[in-house]
Amino acid sequence: MNILVTGGAGFIGSHLAAKLLAEHDVTIVDMLHPYYSPERKRAHLEEVVGSGACRWIEADLRDEEGLRLIMEAGRFDAVYHLAAVPGVTPSIADPHGYVDHNIHATINVLRTAGETGVNHVLFASSSSVYGEREGEAIREEAANGRVISPYAASKVAGESLCHTYKYLYGYRMTILRFFTVYGPWGRPDMAIAKFIRSAMNGRAIEVFGEGSARDYTYIDDIADGLKAALNSPEDVGVYNLGCGRPVEMNRLLDGLQSYFPDLQIVRKPERVGDVKMTWADTSKAEALLGYRPKVSIEEGLARSIAWARSRPEHV
Repeated sequence: MNILVTGGAGFIGSHLAAKLLAEHDVTIVDMLHPYYSPERKRAHLEEVVGSGACRWIEADLRDEEGLRLIMEAGRFDAVYHLAAVPGVTPSIADPHGYVDHNIHATINVLRTAGETGVNHVLFASSSSVYGEREGEAIREEAANGRVISPYAASKVAGESLCHTYKYLYGYRMTILRFFTVYGPWGRPDMAIAKFIRSAMNGRAIEVFGEGSARDYTYIDDIADGLKAALNSPEDVGVYNLGCGRPVEMNRLLDGLQSYFPDLQIVRKPERVGDVKMTWADTSKAEALLGYRPKVSIEEGLARSIAWARSRPEHV
């Protein structure tokens, strides 16, 4: 199968591309957005491109004509649309940027996929579409649009556009909602990556709010779920990809302190836009995709710290 991965130089996209290369032809399109270091993205991309028959194109998805040329030449069977600007807090400061990159670019991908005969579009969404939910595992039908950040709203809009363009062009559509993803090459603004970096450099870590819990999901499990979604039995499928076991902040900190006994913690007020808890009900993905998250938080932390210590220049 000939597959396009947008945002393939990013954390999740690059892991997905490496996973797909074992069985498929893969093309990556990425603009190397400076949300975090483009040099870091290039370093990870070099590992992926060097591991198999993968090519990558530096391009801005907001340029619809440029995108059309790429997709017409590629004649892709499937498109994974992972390209987006992430981050809850930055989206509050710059909501227009999120409209531009997460909505405008998504329209271009969805429309061009239809016009160039793509058979299957897979869209990377987020647990943020569920808004503030506490105390229960969240099923896919629980999304109601009541979100609490512009980033989350951009993902709700992206999902809605997916349904629109599926109706207009008839391709298969799969939406994957990720729950807090971590692991080697993880986004440097995410909690686990930030905590490890601070601990390695002898700096205190900052913890916002009290009593939070996250469904931390190791990157290999996410990449496996994304790959399995190629064979979704649904013409329009929406799936949670998480670990299914929320981890309280204190448990995460205890795990980190076992590797960094001198870890210092600074408590700060809760941030606007942050949800208190994420918890994925993964039963649908398990039943229909064969999705089975395997990596516990303890094993995932161990792998992440080992990688960070081996590649301190990229932490």
